[in-house]
Amino acid sequence: MFKVRNIHTVLRTITSHRNKNNFRNFVTHSPRQACNFIINYKFHQNGRESDTKNRRTHKIQSFALMGLLGVTLAYCDNRLASKEKKLLRAAQFGVVDELNFLIKDNVNVNIRHQLGWTPLMVAAVNNQYEAVRLLLEAGADPNLGEEFVSAKRTARDKGLHPIEALMMREEEFSGSLSNKASFRGFTALHYAVLINSFKIVKLLVEKGANPVIENEAGHIPLMYAKEGDLKTYLQEETTKFEELKKIKEVEERRRFPLEERLKKHIVGQEGAITIVAATIRRKENGWGDDDHPLVFLFLGSSGIGKTELAKQLASYMHKDKAQAFIRLDMSEYQEKHEVAKLIGAPPGYIGHDEGGQLTSRLRQCPNAVVLFDEVDKAHPDVLTVLLQLFDEGRLTDGHGKTIECKDAIFVMTSNLASDEIAQHGLNLRQEIEILRAKRLKTKQKDEDISDNITVSRKFKDEVVKPILKRHFKRDEFLGRINEIVYFLPFSRNELLQLVGKEMAIWAQRAKEKHKIDLNWDRSVESALADGYDVHYGARSIKYEVERRVVNQLAAAHESGFIGKGSTVMITTVWPENTASPEIKLRVRSSGSNNFVDVEQNKFSIKNLSSLFGY
Repeated sequence: MFKVRNIHTVLRTITSHRNKNNFRNFVTHSPRQACNFIINYKFHQNGRESDTKNRRTHKIQSFALMGLLGVTLAYCDNRLASKEKKLLRAAQFGVVDELNFLIKDNVNVNIRHQLGWTPLMVAAVNNQYEAVRLLLEAGADPNLGEEFVSAKRTARDKGLHPIEALMMREEEFSGSLSNKASFRGFTALHYAVLINSFKIVKLLVEKGANPVIENEAGHIPLMYAKEGDLKTYLQEETTKFEELKKIKEVEERRRFPLEERLKKHIVGQEGAITIVAATIRRKENGWGDDDHPLVFLFLGSSGIGKTELAKQLASYMHKDKAQAFIRLDMSEYQEKHEVAKLIGAPPGYIGHDEGGQLTSRLRQCPNAVVLFDEVDKAHPDVLTVLLQLFDEGRLTDGHGKTIECKDAIFVMTSNLASDEIAQHGLNLRQEIEILRAKRLKTKQKDEDISDNITVSRKFKDEVVKPILKRHFKRDEFLGRINEIVYFLPFSRNELLQLVGKEMAIWAQRAKEKHKIDLNWDRSVESALADGYDVHYGARSIKYEVERRVVNQLAAAHESGFIGKGSTVMITTVWPENTASPEIKLRVRSSGSNNFVDVEQNKFSIKNLSSLFGY
């Protein structure tokens, strides 16, 4: 196969051009001249030679040049001069004067090559110490990650030919790296370690490079270091960085507690949030059981925040690291043989090489937050596997390998006793409303009456626990659960918050997709909140908004009553002899000062004179 990194040598060999240095300069510094050189050579060389032997030789050369011409033209087209590309080239070859000039000219030092790397990365991988120093002093970010994957995949993503991407990678970044390996997520520090440059590694670390940042494969720079001084230095810096990181995290938790973080994303459920945050706080501050993982059981109706709380917990613990949140739908494990799907098939069975859906992902991130959704639907043998996991903090896969996961957090969700919990919550809220009504009659302040309600110990012991025991049929399984967390129905104020959030989402979509402004009054939120179904939680609010508001917007948009630049006011009206209000649209077209009523279903215009301006 044609070696891209040798293109200049191949071209020079074919053309037998005497001034080889000038030819390389054509490609390196003046791509268009290089292309013109090839074209002129091909069409004029035969006229300069006359003997038969030379004509045969030039004919062969011409065919070779024809094959290279298309590739070279594409290569040249992507190397047209610009300040950003000059910066990348100067960083690659360590041209300090050019680098200084471009930095003073305010060229963005964090600019990316079209295939994904930055000037700092290209300087580091080519061992250009002075270029690295200048870029760092100019504000280059040492922790930016590489976007280049492999020549084939990157070419597909960028709409290029693979050969073109390969040429760019080898000529404009480095020709010493594997063409098949993925480099996504590599930082300048990864590349400096890869070429074993102690001097550049030290400089990058001193200037703020993160020694524990992972690439896409989950590898930190230390994992690419060879034995010697560089590896020893990196080990010391990695330890220092992790200790400093822990100190900063403790300080950040003091200033911004977990409860406040969770409440930013979850409406209501303050009791659940408080319990989860308190348990996590024990673990984070060294007051937990180091020999066992944390295990939660979230109980409550569907659509009430159980899954969302688990997601936000993973986001808090692992800073949005994707592989740190593992979600398994336990309704897929209702049969006995599906234990193998969870931990991997034993030797000799189909799927042995694939690994288990749980074990393979836990091996990648042993301290992940693992969500077992609808755990009550799993087969008893699957629960036996989970019991081992909760009790010992480790799991043996189908290959016989043990995965230690004592630092993981396991969250199970279930709809068991959901009806009883929902009714209990509604009863508690009714008691609060009755108390408020009494105080209102006696003109007493109700500031000390909160929407927060707490599940009583009696209800837990006499109602919920018997249901759990009947289903799971094993006390030892329930005994390994650190906290059973109850999710209760939303209060009226929380429902209004949910409606407001859902309407805000649709307002943003209308603005971004259709350039339409949506506005509404509080009566709309109140009317939509009436559509709450305790059995479906927040989902019922979402569906109510779609049925009563979005359907009207879509129909009016399709009919041409609303369009780009329109302002829509959503209001409520109370028709005669009705128990609930109707939601109506009023539209003001672009350039008009008046709103027009839009009739639902018919979409007739009541005020034509306002619409057409007469």
